[in-house]
Amino acid sequence: MAAIETEKQRGRYAALAIAAVVIVLGIPLWWKTTETYRAWLPFSQMSELDSLQLQLSVEVEVVLSRGTLSPEQQKKVPLSQTREQEHQVDAKTLLRYRYETKYRTATIMEEDALNQPSAEEADLSLHMLSESACGSVVVYIIPETSTLLPADVKVYVGQRRTALLRAALFEGTAGLKEVLSTLEPQVKQVVDTMSFSHQDILAALSDRIRVGQVSKESLADSMRAIKSSPGYEITFSLLNPDPKSHSLHWDIEGAVNSYIQPLLDKLNPIANFSVDSQILYYAVLGVNPRFDNSVSAYTLNADSLAHVINPVEARLGSNAASSNPVLNFLLYVPDAQHSPLFIRDHSKREIPSNAFHSPRWGGIMVYNVNDMYGPEAEFPVDININMSKVMGVFLAQLRLMLGVQKTQPPPGFVLQSAGSEGLADWELDRLMWSRSVENIATASTTITSLAQLLDQISNIVINDNIAQQVSSAVTSLQAAVAELEAGNLAFALQYSREAILASERAFFDPSLLHLLYFPDDQKFAIYIPLFLPMCVPIVLSLLKIANEIRQRRADKLAKKD
Repeated sequence: MAAIETEKQRGRYAALAIAAVVIVLGIPLWWKTTETYRAWLPFSQMSELDSLQLQLSVEVEVVLSRGTLSPEQQKKVPLSQTREQEHQVDAKTLLRYRYETKYRTATIMEEDALNQPSAEEADLSLHMLSESACGSVVVYIIPETSTLLPADVKVYVGQRRTALLRAALFEGTAGLKEVLSTLEPQVKQVVDTMSFSHQDILAALSDRIRVGQVSKESLADSMRAIKSSPGYEITFSLLNPDPKSHSLHWDIEGAVNSYIQPLLDKLNPIANFSVDSQILYYAVLGVNPRFDNSVSAYTLNADSLAHVINPVEARLGSNAASSNPVLNFLLYVPDAQHSPLFIRDHSKREIPSNAFHSPRWGGIMVYNVNDMYGPEAEFPVDININMSKVMGVFLAQLRLMLGVQKTQPPPGFVLQSAGSEGLADWELDRLMWSRSVENIATASTTITSLAQLLDQISNIVINDNIAQQVSSAVTSLQAAVAELEAGNLAFALQYSREAILASERAFFDPSLLHLLYFPDDQKFAIYIPLFLPMCVPIVLSLLKIANEIRQRRADKLAKKD
């Protein structure tokens, strides 16, 4: 009897020892060896990015030339004024605009530059004296009697960041404060033309805010322009549907170097560009043009243009080695049986450029060659394409695709053409303001979405590489916001590009997808066959020991009674 009791006692101790080893050592060891590795992330800083508060600071310099101020008024300059605007877009988006205006008199060399015969020469001379900082605006006030501008022109905006404003300010009895208060609304109008507008910034935030807050014009420009990206692929394609009739020759390399490359060089702070070209034979449009007897020509209506792109796009191909967006520009030469071919708008009027564009995709131009040869010509006819005419159209379409908005100047304003570069300095600044805000908003949304994803799904692995990219994105975002507030537009754009690159690398990292969908029922299916055979004997032994202890206590209480 004693031997049996001893054996039972030994069994109890063995069961307790095994249970203790499993609970104290086995379960913690299993938990530690199977836990998901999650590197540290700055979740508090990531969550703060959900609320976007931006301050855009613009430096405005107003230079008063000889004849605009009295000697007494000149003694009180230079001076500075600050104007601020605040817009609460929604509960999570706040915009502040800060304009710091500095007034000073013109130097002797600037006075000489303003004495040039024309405004264009004066603009160039002023640029040679000093180059304005990126994002700034310089307004030169010239007297009303100046012959630098025509009589009907009030403001001249040059190719750089300078403008000439004709104003009658000299009043003997008026103080400088009254003079500047008269001048302020005119300067504001110039700054609104050359720098960003509130609608431009709202359009850049269109993916974050309600569409109803953006004007129709700004929203249309935003939807037309391709989304901000670190790089773009630009492809020029010549479509020759009838190579038996037309032997086409185009100097695309020379045309790109002359017309497109200067614009791309100027846009280098915004993105990287690569350009290629191709010739596609027997490539036809997906729509059959209709013959119009009234003009003895074939026509394409605006309603049918949407069906032109898809069949042609299948022949274009793509660069599989690059993930950058592609902008396509197609030059289509109609075959001899469907020439001439003209494009008509919704009002049934012929489009002068004979071209159209598709938002965020590119443009197509129809180039008629039927008037270049007679009916007695021998086929195929050698045809040299006028690249100046073609590139003028493609350059205008490229500006629209990249978000360079066409500025509608107020009455009395004259905007100098951008020249060979295809883009004025102040137009580049406007685009940089919009792209900086768009990049910051996009990167902030990406980071906050990633934070919510990682917080909700606890079994996603967070590698050190992801943590590094997230930290880099947060740091770059904070730096971009600070540089915008300081008015350093070039640095703000650079940091915003780094932020969007780092945020997208982190969000689309392949390692995040390994355990993205791993439901609990799959965990049970894996672990039950492993743990159930081991746990059942241990649990039953512990239950048996508990029942024996309970029985002993009951027997002791019965004996006492």
